[in-house]
Amino acid sequence: MVASAGVWEPDASWSGPSGGAGERRTISVMPESLDAADLDLVAALQRAPRAGVRLLADVLDMSTSTVSRRLTRLVDERLMKVIGQVNWSVVSDAHPQHLWISAQPGTAGQVARDLAALPETQFAAVTSGRSDVYGILQPSARADGADLITERVGGIPGVASTHTEIALRSYASAATWLLDRLAPEQEARLRAENPEHRGTGGATGLSAEERRVARALQQDGRASAADIARRLELSQSTAYRMIQALLERGAVVPRVEIEPAVLGFPLEAVISLTTELRSITGIAEALGRHPSARFVSTVAGTASMIYNGAFRDEDDLSDLLTGDLAAIDGIKAVEVAVMLRVLTRYWLPRDGVLLAGTPQVSAPT
Repeated sequence: MVASAGVWEPDASWSGPSGGAGERRTISVMPESLDAADLDLVAALQRAPRAGVRLLADVLDMSTSTVSRRLTRLVDERLMKVIGQVNWSVVSDAHPQHLWISAQPGTAGQVARDLAALPETQFAAVTSGRSDVYGILQPSARADGADLITERVGGIPGVASTHTEIALRSYASAATWLLDRLAPEQEARLRAENPEHRGTGGATGLSAEERRVARALQQDGRASAADIARRLELSQSTAYRMIQALLERGAVVPRVEIEPAVLGFPLEAVISLTTELRSITGIAEALGRHPSARFVSTVAGTASMIYNGAFRDEDDLSDLLTGDLAAIDGIKAVEVAVMLRVLTRYWLPRDGVLLAGTPQVSAPT
């Protein structure tokens, strides 16, 4: 790849989350239960998470019964779930905090489990490299941030030291990490069903009822107006209006939740980058377009930004570090932590590559 701040120009040798042209390897750890049709279905849902079964069947040239059966199986086997990614401001007046923990010898696993058990923890993993444990925490309120880090996290047995960076602005998320398996005409039809919303995404002005609907969508991103109306005891017309308003504002972004390893990307790394001040925005925007990017955010702390990427293997990670990042002007230093075991992701506990719960954020309503 050839890169410069603000511009990303992948060359033909790079293969991102895809099975398409330019692929250099055929490495995959996909379970035998996932075949090409399953992957096509996942790719379609990534682009239109709330698309109806009839549309999915038509776009993928499958029968509606086949799509329904495959979708049900992926969910029932805990391999995939469509959730609603809720904007930070809906959850709290505080921004997320990226946390690195150095643990005492022999305690990293238990420290990670104790961290994952905190209701504010949206992500927790055992790591190697920069730290022993990495997490993303969402304080329930700005005023609670100091106590959360210094007392509750600092008080976990085995924690030797912590380092925190506060997220500022997001340039990529799991909702933008997409499998490249569909033809342009298929993508166009699905994009029409799931247009990009240009709202601010903020929660300013959301009513208590709208926040309840946002939380219902967080737990089930494909829930219909009828489903939410029954659950929250609202009229169907009110539920529909609130759902559309939340989606159009970007307060809730439906997305597919599935472990990258299930799709053939078993290696994940979180990279802290220190850059020149004048280059921060351009580099963040460029990295947000990188095919491995699952999360890119500028931060307040010793680093300038955090980059979370998914890779087929160590060679792909090496290519990013020594090729793609090295080619970007303005990067002064990087620190890498490789994920060894993910315990929870977006408040959903993990059992290996399987999902083990429903996202539930502890925050004011």
